[in-house]
Amino acid sequence: MRKVHKVTDKAMYKEMYKVGWARLRALVCAVCGVRAVRRDAGMVTSEYAMGIVAAVAFAVVLYKVVTSGQVSAELQGIVKRALDAGV
Repeated sequence: MRKVHKVTDKAMYKEMYKVGWARLRALVCAVCGVRAVRRDAGMVTSEYAMGIVAAVAFAVVLYKVVTSGQVSAELQGIVKRALDAGV
């Protein structure tokens, strides 16, 4: 009776092995297929231009905030406290 279970267990493991490899193969094919379809995944010149404009706009806003009176005073206070703490 145990031999029947061994054969069943072997068959079950063999089937699990096949299913596992089939899933792995499907995953690899899916990844390779996505890469094959998206060969031109980089940005084009107009996208670079828009990215640069957005970065410059963000830099200008950040510069204005940092150089405003209140933020500048806070930053100077932080630096002064840091220098005084070392003494």
